[in-house]
Amino acid sequence: MIGDECGVCGGDGHIHNSFGLTNRCPACHGTGRRSADTSLLRDVTKTKPSHFRKQEKAAVAEKKPEWPETFEGGHLATEVRDSNALSAETKARLIREIIEYEGSHGSCTQTFTKKVRKQLRPVSK
Repeated sequence: MIGDECGVCGGDGHIHNSFGLTNRCPACHGTGRRSADTSLLRDVTKTKPSHFRKQEKAAVAEKKPEWPETFEGGHLATEVRDSNALSAETKARLIREIIEYEGSHGSCTQTFTKKVRKQLRPVSK
């Protein structure tokens, strides 16, 4: 009957660690006998039909806003758009920053507004 005992716990059904804690054996689940499944590897692949469904949410992408939604953000973006001292790339970058800031903070703060307006000033030589 030695072959029937669990190889991990020795037939006790419990394992002990160096801290004095006792827990059920993970191999035999507390029975003390070897499990009927003698294979060493366990198949853990996802075989449920729900795992094979295509994700429809990823296919539908939300349209990103092209202009700020709040009054402060719209006013600031208008100032950026009407500025003569900036290139088109810089204007697009600043407007994108305003939109992203609104998305994360809800509205444009005074500190952010000052930061953007500082970038609107022409470079003095």
